[in-house]
Amino acid sequence: MSLMVSSLNSGSNGNCYYIGNDTEAVLIDVGISSRETERRLKRQELSIRKVKGIFITHEHADHVGGLRKLAKRHHLPVYMTYETRRVSRLELREIQVRNFVPHEEIPIGRLRVIPFPVMHDAQDPHGFIVTDGSVTVGVFTDLGVVSHHHPAYFKRCDAVFLESNYDETMLENGDYPRELKDRISGTRGHLSNLQALEFFMTARPDHMSHLFLSHLSENNNTPEIVQQLFSAVAGKTSVVIASRYKESGVYRIGGEKSGPVLQSTASEQLSLF
Repeated sequence: MSLMVSSLNSGSNGNCYYIGNDTEAVLIDVGISSRETERRLKRQELSIRKVKGIFITHEHADHVGGLRKLAKRHHLPVYMTYETRRVSRLELREIQVRNFVPHEEIPIGRLRVIPFPVMHDAQDPHGFIVTDGSVTVGVFTDLGVVSHHHPAYFKRCDAVFLESNYDETMLENGDYPRELKDRISGTRGHLSNLQALEFFMTARPDHMSHLFLSHLSENNNTPEIVQQLFSAVAGKTSVVIASRYKESGVYRIGGEKSGPVLQSTASEQLSLF
C-alpha cells in the first residue's frame, strides 16, 4: 500500500496539500485559486476526480481563498468545524459542509482522516493525519506551539508536512513591527525553524521516509537555511522544501517504490523562493 502526496502551494500566499491512494484523495486547505489548484494538479497528472473531500485547517484566507469555487465546481464536500464555518465569512449555501470534531476518524473511501487541535490564532484550528491503514501522512502547520497530543500523532506518520516558518534571528532583526513579531513567535503563531527541528528530532519515528518543510516565511526565512538545518539530522528521512510559488512534485509514500514520482530538482525548488 502507498499514498501519493504533493504540496500544491505552501506559504502565507496560499496553502494546499494533496494526499491520496489510487482511487480517492483529499485536499487539505485550498488557499490558492480554484483554477490554479486545477492547473497544478493537472501538471502533476493528479486527477481532481479522485478528490472526494476538502479538509479545512482554519478560516484564514491563505487556507480558504479558493475553497468555495473549487468545491462548487466539482461538487466536493467540505469538512470543517462548526466554529470555523461560523467565522469564515464564506458563502457556502450551495456547498455540502460536514462538521468534524477532534480525534474522531472520518472515512473517505479507503482513507481515514483524523483531525487534531492546534494552537494557532484562529477560531478553531486543526491539523490532520490521513491514513490508509498501513501508511500515514500528517499535516502539522500553523501549530503555534507543540501541544501534548501532537507527538503521538507525529509518531504515526510515514511522511509529514511540518511548518518551519521563520528563522528567529531574521525575524528579530527584520523590519516587521513589534506587535507582528510577537504574534508570529507567540504561542498562537507559527513554529520557528528551531522549534520545528526540536519537534522533529524528539518525535520522529524510525519509519518516517519524507519530511516536507512547509509554510516558510518569505521575509524571515530561506529554503537554504532550512534545508541545511534539517538535512544535518534527518538521516534516512528525505527532506523536501515545499514552495510558496509552485507545486512540489508528486511523492509516493510507502511500498517498494517509495519516493519521488514527478519531482523538481533541488536547484529548481530553491530558486522558487
